[in-house]
Amino acid sequence: MSKTLTRWTVTDYHHMIASGLLAGRRVELINGQIVDMAPELPIHRATYRRGVKYLEALLGEQAVVFAAAPVTLPNDGEPEPDIAIVHPPESRYDAQHPGPADIHWLIEVSNSTLTYDLGEKANLYAREQIQDYWVVDIAAKQLWVHRQPREGTYTSVEKFISGTLTPVTMPGIKVQIERLFI
Repeated sequence: MSKTLTRWTVTDYHHMIASGLLAGRRVELINGQIVDMAPELPIHRATYRRGVKYLEALLGEQAVVFAAAPVTLPNDGEPEPDIAIVHPPESRYDAQHPGPADIHWLIEVSNSTLTYDLGEKANLYAREQIQDYWVVDIAAKQLWVHRQPREGTYTSVEKFISGTLTPVTMPGIKVQIERLFI
């Protein structure tokens, strides 16, 4: 006998959240599946919080910087990237999470989930045409930058350890890579 998994929609997921069914659980919706999120170590939280503060100061009113907040993707996904840099104003997200058209770039901070973040998460974001997806590798103190999404994968993946980087959709911005690690 084969088993069939139930594929959940974003609407189903929101109903479960509203009903309290998922209360107290750290989960996200990935490709129609409700997935447990990895436990968060202090270094993970500290790294993304410092990154959020740095990016908020750098970007000012040019973008909204969300920490550990959902983004809604059309193909039954509502992942919670560690940092989402989205179009302002923040009030446009009072009734809905940012979607692909709202996103400048996404950042995952990886301590114990590097393979997942560089694989399945990258493919998820590439399928939705997220132009810039960055993974902060805490252990190696390096930044993986994914760009040029095509057919569900990023055709450009580069690794950086220092210097500055300009987000694809914000050509006037220079992000100091080292500031994402301290």
